[in-house]
Amino acid sequence: MELWESGERHISWAARSMPVLTALGERFAAERPLDGLRVAACLHVTAETAVLMGALKAGGAEIALAASNPLSTQDDVAEALRGYGMAVHARAGVDRATYYRHIHQALDVRPDLVLDDGCDLVNILHTERTDLLDGVSGGCEETTTGIIRLRQMAAEGALRFPVVAVNDTRTKRMFDNRYGTGQSTFDGIMRATNTMLAGRTVVVAGFGYCGRGVAERARGLGARVIVTEIDAVKALDATLQGYEVRTMERAAPAGDLFITVTGNRDVITAEHAAAMKDGAILANAGHFDVEIDVRALDELAGEVRRGIRPNTDEYVLPDGRRLLLLAEGRVVNLTAAEGHPAAVMDMSFSAQALAVAWLARERTGLEPGVYDVPEEIDQEVARLKLAAAGIGIDALTGDQEAYLRSWRSGS
Repeated sequence: MELWESGERHISWAARSMPVLTALGERFAAERPLDGLRVAACLHVTAETAVLMGALKAGGAEIALAASNPLSTQDDVAEALRGYGMAVHARAGVDRATYYRHIHQALDVRPDLVLDDGCDLVNILHTERTDLLDGVSGGCEETTTGIIRLRQMAAEGALRFPVVAVNDTRTKRMFDNRYGTGQSTFDGIMRATNTMLAGRTVVVAGFGYCGRGVAERARGLGARVIVTEIDAVKALDATLQGYEVRTMERAAPAGDLFITVTGNRDVITAEHAAAMKDGAILANAGHFDVEIDVRALDELAGEVRRGIRPNTDEYVLPDGRRLLLLAEGRVVNLTAAEGHPAAVMDMSFSAQALAVAWLARERTGLEPGVYDVPEEIDQEVARLKLAAAGIGIDALTGDQEAYLRSWRSGS
């Protein structure tokens, strides 16, 4: 009961900063767009996710939820959701086998629709639970990492149902990926290390939307920022924004703090770690725990001191240098902190809720593949967020609309 009450308070606190999703929940309760549908979700089990699950349940969905990261689950929130009548298969700190068992348990609901965060659930559907594929008519994906995997599946003809790329909306890339990741990443790093960033050198691996947000926040905190990239256009963008761009090989000896935000594996290898200075901090803000080669780090170290601070392990190299790995190399903002602020997730999860309702309506006419969120959904989320903040914007006049439609008008 104590855990349930704590979860209730946690969810209620998040909902205060999520006016758009709360309003959508009320709309869904009246319209019931998901009546009779079973939804299996693999998401971070946080208070913000709970508000999304509440909106979908209000819309008529039967919910089965598993965690998309074994270290990000808030146990009190999971208990509160069970009290709301949802099947929640998640617990903080489980091992890898239990993590995947929980995903299988969520799929046991035999879903009509799926929600994923990193593509693990969709991957299991297509490899181990193929018996359920005929019943799944659509899904949504929340992360850059997941979209990369889904587009590859679609390119190979392996994807068996339509999936909406919620991650790729303009509102999510701008608000969630850039501002949310930028703030929450440093929230996790500071909770884990209590380090001062002013005057330090921060190496940001990856200059996509998330990487830009991390680099901006690091510079705002007074750090010198080095960016590493594989994309020439993004590297040029970083250069023109005043960041120094190096290869990771050249950045390794210079950095005090390394943050990976790429969605790929082996971004920091044993060779890079061997060149780092004493006391260097390694953090991953990407979805999976493969961006930093943790196994190679284990082999490189002469001694590993676990938990020298919460979510901080110290790797002592044979020459006495110490490297600090945060959150076991898992996504630091959700493992060492609470993830994005609720006000950020209000927009991301509102787009998710509206995309699920759209899928429920349109799914029978969609071929397997990866679909963009309809532009009207993106615009609606932005309008609702502005209205909740009391902000008004201009509207086109009739003459302006006619001018934009015409090719005959000149100067």
